[in-house]
Amino acid sequence: MAEQQSVITQEMRDQIGKEGPPSTLEVDKTAVRMFARAVGHTDPVFYDEAEAKRRGFRSLPAPPGYLGTRVFNPAQGGEGMPRRAGPYKRVLNGGTEIEYFADICAGDVLTSRSKIASYEETSGRLGPMLITVTESTYTNQDGKVVAVTRNTGISY
Repeated sequence: MAEQQSVITQEMRDQIGKEGPPSTLEVDKTAVRMFARAVGHTDPVFYDEAEAKRRGFRSLPAPPGYLGTRVFNPAQGGEGMPRRAGPYKRVLNGGTEIEYFADICAGDVLTSRSKIASYEETSGRLGPMLITVTESTYTNQDGKVVAVTRNTGISY
């Protein structure tokens, strides 16, 4: 039986670890409240700034999973995320892990930088698949790393 040729090209390997352009994200009170409401949080800390401050936060804390809203500037183009590579047309979200290092609160302005962390080939019920892990690092306005996300994409 002939060995199947890898779909991971040298060009793809060369992109592993290279950061794309930075993206700016703003964390504001309205967005914090909207996200918290959308995912079902009822804790007053996400809605009442006095309660948030009473609990030691600078302002409303960002709910788990909310890392700000990307600032879109049509004059700048691109989104800052590495482009999906590989020959497969169908894509599934394989999950997102978020590691927090500091509080994120309303009023923060975050900068994210993304890179391809790895490619892996595998096979499943639907045939050959390419697993792509993208890692994004988020820093706040003080230059402090506040979160790192690892997103897994499955192409088949």
